[in-house]
Amino acid sequence: MESSFPWLTLLTFSPIIGLLVLLFIPGTNSRALRTAAIVTTLVPLGLSLWLFASYDAANPNAFREQVDWITIALNHEAVNIGSSAYVFQYHLAVDGLSLPLVALAALVAVMAALASVHIKKRWKAFYVWFLLLETGMLGVFLARDLILFFLFFELTLIALFFLIGIWGSLNREKAANTFLIYNGLGSALMLIAFVLLISTAGASLNATEQGGDLVYSGDYATIAANLTSGESLTNLPGGYDNPFALSDGMRWTIFILLLAAFGIKLPVLPLHTWMLRVHAEAPPSVVMIHSGVLLKMGGYGLIRFGIGLFPELAEDASFVLALLGAVSVLYGAVLAFVQREFRLVLAYSSVSHMGIVLLGIASLNEIGLQGAVFQLVSHGLISALLFLIVGSLYERTGTTELEELGGLARPMPFMSGVLLAAGMASLGLPGLSGFIGEFLAFLGLFETMKWVTAIAAIGVILAAVYILRSVLKITFGPQQERYAVLKDARLIEAVPMIALFAFIVLLGVYPSVLTDTMQGSFDNIIAHLNTRMGG
Repeated sequence: MESSFPWLTLLTFSPIIGLLVLLFIPGTNSRALRTAAIVTTLVPLGLSLWLFASYDAANPNAFREQVDWITIALNHEAVNIGSSAYVFQYHLAVDGLSLPLVALAALVAVMAALASVHIKKRWKAFYVWFLLLETGMLGVFLARDLILFFLFFELTLIALFFLIGIWGSLNREKAANTFLIYNGLGSALMLIAFVLLISTAGASLNATEQGGDLVYSGDYATIAANLTSGESLTNLPGGYDNPFALSDGMRWTIFILLLAAFGIKLPVLPLHTWMLRVHAEAPPSVVMIHSGVLLKMGGYGLIRFGIGLFPELAEDASFVLALLGAVSVLYGAVLAFVQREFRLVLAYSSVSHMGIVLLGIASLNEIGLQGAVFQLVSHGLISALLFLIVGSLYERTGTTELEELGGLARPMPFMSGVLLAAGMASLGLPGLSGFIGEFLAFLGLFETMKWVTAIAAIGVILAAVYILRSVLKITFGPQQERYAVLKDARLIEAVPMIALFAFIVLLGVYPSVLTDTMQGSFDNIIAHLNTRMGG
C-alpha cells in the first residue's frame, strides 16, 4: 500500500523551504543565517531516518510518488499510429539501494552545515547554494524518471561549481572550472545515453481503435521492463518497420556511455584528476559533501543504470571493471603514501576506496554488490569526518602540510583522538564500518576472480601505511612553539565529530542495519544473470 502523503517530495524539497527563509535574514547576520541553515538540514535528516526505520523490503512500493509531469506531442507519419508523445513523469521512490544513500546525504549535510562555521564571507549566498546542493543530492537518489534524475544531477553540478569557485582556496577558480569541464562532459555522455534509452527502450505502443498510441517514457521501471521483455518493441526484430529495436552494438554504446558518465563522477582512473583539485581547493565543509556524498552518485549511477539495465553486458565487462577497480585501489594507495599534504593524502585515498566499490560491482553477486553499497556509505561517513577535522586543523594552523604539523596531541587531545579513530576506520580496522564494506566487496569478487582480488588486497595493506604515517605525523613528534597555544575542538565542531564516528561504530558492530535494508535490492540483477547462465 502506497502512502498518500508526499513524504518523498517533502524530504527532497524541504531545503528549499529553508532557503526561502534565508532570503529574509540580513546578509550580515551570520549567526542567524547559520542557525537557519542548520535547522533546515535537520528536517530532511529526521525524515530520512524515519523513512529508513519505516522501510519494509517486502513492500518496496510503500513510498512512491508518480504523476505525469511533462507531455510533448510529436508529429508522426505512420498510418497505424494514432498519436505519439514524450511523457516524462515526476516519479520519486526509494528502495534498498537508494535509501542508505538518502540517509547518508541528509546526515552529511547536517554535519557540513555545522562545519560551515569556518566560512568567513557572503554567508547568505553560501547557504543558499548549500541548500540547493542538498536538494539536488536527495533528488538524485530518489528520482525514478531519467529526465528528472538528470535535472537533479545538474543542480548539484551548478551549486558545487559556485561553492568551489567563490569560497575555495587560492586556486579555487581553476579547480571550479576543471570540475565543471569534467563533470559537464560526464553529463553530456549521460544525456546522450538517456535520450537513446528513452527513444528505444522507453517506447511503448498502447492499443487504440486507430491502431495504437506511441508513448516515449523516461520512467526507469518502464525502460527496465522493456529491455528484458521479449514482447517489447525494443526486443522485436529491427528494420524499417521497427525503429525502436536495440541492436547489440547500440546496447554496448549506451552501456559504455553510462560507464563513462558515472565513471567520471566516481571517479574511475584515469578520470580522477578533477577530484584532486576539488579536494585541495574547496572549503572543508563543501569537501565533506563532495567526498562524502557526491562521489557516491557515481557508484549509485553505475549500479542503478549500468548494472541494473544491462546486467548481461556488465557480466561480459566484469573483468575490465575488476581490473579498473584493482588498478584504482593500488594507484590511489601508492600516490597517497608519497603525498606531503594531508588533503591530497585523503584525495588519493578516496580514489583507492572507490576502486573497492568497482570491485564489488564487478563481482555481480549479492555479497559483492552489498559490499559496494556498504563501502559507499562507509566511506561517505569516514571521509566526511576526516575533512571535518581537516577544516578545524586548517583554521587553527593555516596549513595541512604534513612537514609543518606535529605534536598536536598535546594542545588538542580530543581532536587528535578523533583523527586517529577516523584513520583506523579508513584503513579497515575490524569493528568499524570501513572493514565491513571492504570485506564484503573482496569476498564477493573472490568467488569469481581470485587473482584480481589478491592483487587488489595489497592496497588495503598500503592504506594502513599511508594513514598511520599521516595521522602520527600530525598528532605526535616534535611540536612547533606556535602550536602550543592552540585550542581543542569547540562544541559546534565536537558534536558532528562524535555523531559521525558514532555511525561509523554502529555500522561496524551492527552491519545488518544496512544489509537488511539492501536485502532483495539486487534480486532482479542476479535473477537475470542466472537465467542467462541457465540459458
